[in-house]
Amino acid sequence: MPWVWQVFLSCLLEKRVSLAILFSLAILLPFHTSSQADPVGAERQSSYALMSPDTKAMQDDPLLNPATFAVLDGQVLWQEIAGKKNQSCASCHGDATVSMKGIAASFPKFNAAGQLLSLSGRINQCRIEHQGATPFAFESKPLLALSAFVANQSKGMPITVERTPANESALASGQRLFNQRMGQLNLSCAQCHAERAGQKLAGNPIPQAHPTAYPIYRLEWQAVGSLERRLRNCLVGVRAEPFAFGSTELLELELFLAWRARAMLLESPGVRP
Repeated sequence: MPWVWQVFLSCLLEKRVSLAILFSLAILLPFHTSSQADPVGAERQSSYALMSPDTKAMQDDPLLNPATFAVLDGQVLWQEIAGKKNQSCASCHGDATVSMKGIAASFPKFNAAGQLLSLSGRINQCRIEHQGATPFAFESKPLLALSAFVANQSKGMPITVERTPANESALASGQRLFNQRMGQLNLSCAQCHAERAGQKLAGNPIPQAHPTAYPIYRLEWQAVGSLERRLRNCLVGVRAEPFAFGSTELLELELFLAWRARAMLLESPGVRP
């Protein structure tokens, strides 16, 4: 007997059937027959294309985009002296509109020490090594603000993450994670965002999961958040134990998603429902 029916019958016997369980079953059953390929080339699509006109307008106009406040906070932090070395980001990098152009489009990537870093990880590495300062906490307001400010300098530029000898192993691991079934619902990222992209889930269109707009402001969160936060949300959604912020798994998955979206244009900071 398929496991989904075993769960269903068990819940019936225990008189614990809920709308959530029934809804989960309704989602799961169609996934067993799909053979649709992952969108590539011109078939790739930012989730911006799936948004309502009102949400698109909110993202497009800096005066309406709630994430603009994070970008402005990041601009202030860029100039702020910090740490034992009394250095600011600007002390080393100068004018961010020049020095940071295209930088966010190249992450995640390996540093000289062979460590895979996201953009936020690179910011914290700079704080430790060049400012002598304590790293910002994951998902903290200042880290998101600086990440949004730096990413905004690459808005409209193509993602430049490519497969290289240095990242090949991590990229393969991220691809395996993307296709790996996880959690009590036994679902993979690919089943939603490759096989069923464009279809509806709970009345909402399923995006292709291209990370073109992070950090983003999600109306659901009422705050700016990172790609790692969104990935952890998805893991919770399939009832899997979420990987820790900064974990190898999240970084490798983020690397694969960036490579999968290579040459697509950055939109950061984006706005999503």
